[in-house]
Amino acid sequence: MLDQKILSVGEITGYVKNILEEDLTLANLWVRGEVSNFVRHTSGHLYFTLKDSSASLRCVMFRSRASGLVFEPENGMEVIARGYISLYPPSGQYQLYVEEMDPSGAGSLHLAYQQLKDRLEKEGLFDDKNKKPLPAMPKTIAVITSPTGAALRDVLNVINRRFPGVKILLLPTLVQGRDAPASISKSLEMANIHGEAELILLVRGGGSIEELWAFNTEEVARSLSKSLIPVLTGIGHELDFTIADFAADKRAPTPSAAAELAVPVRDELLIYLKRLNEVLLNRVNGHIRDKKNKLDTAARSRVLARPDLLLSSGWQSLDLLGKGLKTNMDLILKSAHQSLALLSGKLNTLSPLGILGRGYSLCLKESRIIRDSKEVDEGDRVEIILSRGGLDCQVIEKRRE
Repeated sequence: MLDQKILSVGEITGYVKNILEEDLTLANLWVRGEVSNFVRHTSGHLYFTLKDSSASLRCVMFRSRASGLVFEPENGMEVIARGYISLYPPSGQYQLYVEEMDPSGAGSLHLAYQQLKDRLEKEGLFDDKNKKPLPAMPKTIAVITSPTGAALRDVLNVINRRFPGVKILLLPTLVQGRDAPASISKSLEMANIHGEAELILLVRGGGSIEELWAFNTEEVARSLSKSLIPVLTGIGHELDFTIADFAADKRAPTPSAAAELAVPVRDELLIYLKRLNEVLLNRVNGHIRDKKNKLDTAARSRVLARPDLLLSSGWQSLDLLGKGLKTNMDLILKSAHQSLALLSGKLNTLSPLGILGRGYSLCLKESRIIRDSKEVDEGDRVEIILSRGGLDCQVIEKRRE
């Protein structure tokens, strides 16, 4: 045993690592398995395990490779991963260093499309309540597309044919490739900053899903939702539905169809306005004729033709009413005078002055009526009120009878 070479853990690990990395089969291989223990680290690296019914394999995908994924790996998803096998010395475990990965059984672009669509839809980005109505007759339209593409020619031809004179603001934009999403978002932002356009057309001709992929990105979808100006899309062919179509305020199946939705046909509008003008004139003339007939009928009426007859009859009635009123007032006053005389007679009978007039008098002591001789003493001064005048007297003698 003393002659046996003793290796360190690091030496063994390095030896095994070299064996793995020198194996050409393990240097570039495809592996199919189900994703589990998936973690997206804050650094951008992906850590997960691929497993099947009999074994599991640790995997890592560095940020530089993971940034190229168009779908989001999930636990339970079956994928096909390409990479190389090596050993990570600190843990002593061999693992697959993934360089590219696709869903098994479905294209990564289709999966990424559905994942993003579902997520943004749950977020409410596609809700109808957020859609802005398109202007009926915009004076200025901003067109976001490639300046060299057929989509621009189609849009200009349709607009010039349907409604000549509409102002077109062209924002040259990349509509394909890695830089296209940022270019589209920038053009949407510039159209809103400029502010003159009443409508934005985002258009592109047909192509494969890879060629149209810029319109299936989250960056473009969120830029569309932020636009204060209504956006009408016309992307690809009639069967092509992109994420941008769902995020926009209105979708047209093609660029030409988008141009048709953007503006009405001027000649048809002029015909409609002419018919509307004729209907309006007919109604106004009819209304005037009706009022004129009513005025003519009123002018021929007895009231307007001979107003003096109506007034003379009124004056006569007024005279009769005045005469009747005077007669009734005379009767009322006569009856009132008679009642007043009767009441005056009764009042005079009951009046103290009437009693005094019949020979009676009042005896007062200090303004108090004396009814009993006990109320005064001999020598008191009293006042005697007569029917005419009065007397100041002094009591000389009191008598009870």
